Amino acid sequence: MAYIGQTPEDKFRGLSAYNSFVGDGSTTAFDLSADAPEGGQNDIQVFVADVRQQPGALKDYTLGLDGSGNIRRITFASAPAGAADIFVINPGRRAGYLFNTVSDNTITTAKIQDGAITADKIADGTIIDADIADGSITGAKINSTFNISAKTVTLPATSVTNDMLAGSIANNKLTNSSVTVNGSTVALGASVEISAGTSWQTVITGATNAVAGNGYFVNTTSGSVTVTLPASPTLGEEVSFIDYAGTFDTNALTVGRNSKNIQGSAADLTVSTERAGFTLVFTDDTQGWLLKDK
Repeated sequence: MAYIGQTPEDKFRGLSAYNSFVGDGSTTAFDLSADAPEGGQNDIQVFVADVRQQPGALKDYTLGLDGSGNIRRITFASAPAGAADIFVINPGRRAGYLFNTVSDNTITTAKIQDGAITADKIADGTIIDADIADGSITGAKINSTFNISAKTVTLPATSVTNDMLAGSIANNKLTNSSVTVNGSTVALGASVEISAGTSWQTVITGATNAVAGNGYFVNTTSGSVTVTLPASPTLGEEVSFIDYAGTFDTNALTVGRNSKNIQGSAADLTVSTERAGFTLVFTDDTQGWLLKDK
């Protein structure tokens, strides 16, 4: 749209800055309290003794840099007379900016639009523990993953109770991931059959390697039978035998000691009593296998 005269302002303007000085007949340079606007010397109003001055190198004054490099210095072509009142109206305007000066601690949270402050607006290391109120950071505000590989995490000096644990703890995460049942190691979560008393086996008629905890019906009808005891027994392990056909007196049962003593003797045990039934229990390497009942 076309306009007669100056185009209307399309931006908010900050409050103009007003500076006043007094001439002394010799000083030609005077520094403003705020930066001059983008229009430079043509966008400020300078008065000496209530007479507006013309800007320009060949006119009344020029605008340039002050000692700090800011565009604030007005330099008159000739020094204003002594006691002459000098005042400058500086609109303080730059495209896209407001020049109102905001005092410290005057912007409240209600003045900040939700979501306006993003992570890239916050300098690294500017927020410390003391700036965060207790309980103000909830789980919903935390990323699902954290890289804390280079950090030390200190947990509170309290015990971890069941209600603090979600779901299950994998067996392989426990210090003890197995249990021992009857001398055998069983992994947690696995199954094992626990026999109450002797586990009796089907009838045997030939040489057999005995297993601790088993009982054997031995049939010697067709000839003598040798049953060899376990090689590495532990305290309290037992092996039982019964004359199945009542023929031990005809064809004897030989119990092989397998390097361990039997009844304190380094010799195999020969049983030739008809209908004999007995149990050997292991004690130690001195006495070895002993008869449980006599």
